[in-house]
Formats: sequence, C-alpha cells, structure tokens
Amino acid sequence: MARIQFELPEQFLFSTDVPIYISHVNQGGHLDNALLLTLVSEARVRFFRWLGYRSEGDIDGQSIVVGDMMAQYKSEAFYGETMQVDMVPDDFNKYGFDLVFRLRDKATGREVARGKTGVVFLSADNFGQGRKTVAPPPASFAERLEKARAGTLPSSAA
Repeated sequence: MARIQFELPEQFLFSTDVPIYISHVNQGGHLDNALLLTLVSEARVRFFRWLGYRSEGDIDGQSIVVGDMMAQYKSEAFYGETMQVDMVPDDFNKYGFDLVFRLRDKATGREVARGKTGVVFLSADNFGQGRKTVAPPPASFAERLEKARAGTLPSSAA
C-alpha cells in the first residue's frame, strides 16, 4: 500500500497547546493512533471558540460534523509532552472546508503528525424532526474567517 503524502501550507491561522495525558498513551508507551483524533478534536473545538463560537452545534445557526479525516504520522509522542496544534482552513467547497492541522512537540519542535479533517456544515430540515441536511457555510462564518486572517477579529471572539 502506498503511503499517504501530504504537504503542509506555508502558514497556519490558529495555534493551541494540548498536553498528552496518560490516557492518550498505548501499551507501546507512545500516543495511541486513535487518540490522536481526540487531540485534533480538542484543537478544532478551540479553533471555533477562537472565532467566537461557543459550540460547534451553533455556527451562526448551523452545526458542523467531521466528514472525513486523514493523518500522516511523523514521529512518536509521549506522556507529559505538550503538543502545539496548528490549524488553518483550506480547500473550501460547497458544504464546508478542510481544516489542516500539524502537531509538534512544543519543547523541541519535533513534528508528530499532520493531516486534515473535512468539516461539513449542517442545517435543520423544515420538517421539525431534528434531522439535519448538508448546507453551505453561513456567509457570516466566511466574514469571521476573513477578519481572523486580517488580524481584525474582535478580542471578544479571540
């Protein structure tokens, strides 16, 4: 099987630090591959909070789900290390975008993993059954991203 190859963007928009807890470590003594997703998920929630959203369930009246995820491991990570998780939205499409990420050990800069999650926007249907359907991102979301890129996001949002 061919290995996944994934090139990182030149710049990231958002960065947060996430510690590796003992519960993230497997019997091999390093970050469990499945639990990498928990670190990325925590960073994604923080990304949306940084943009000023209280919840991924209310992005200007819509919610989001992760449609897919791709990761490429670069090195092991261990209990007690703090991962610097860098993120940037990329590859926008009709119903969402990819949220590109990179994890590095904060102390050494050693890259641990890189990849992307496919973010899909959902809105409730008109039948009142609580079902949701894919929907285009709200225009106000795009406006917030542009303000973040320009460095003019209000301090209450960041």
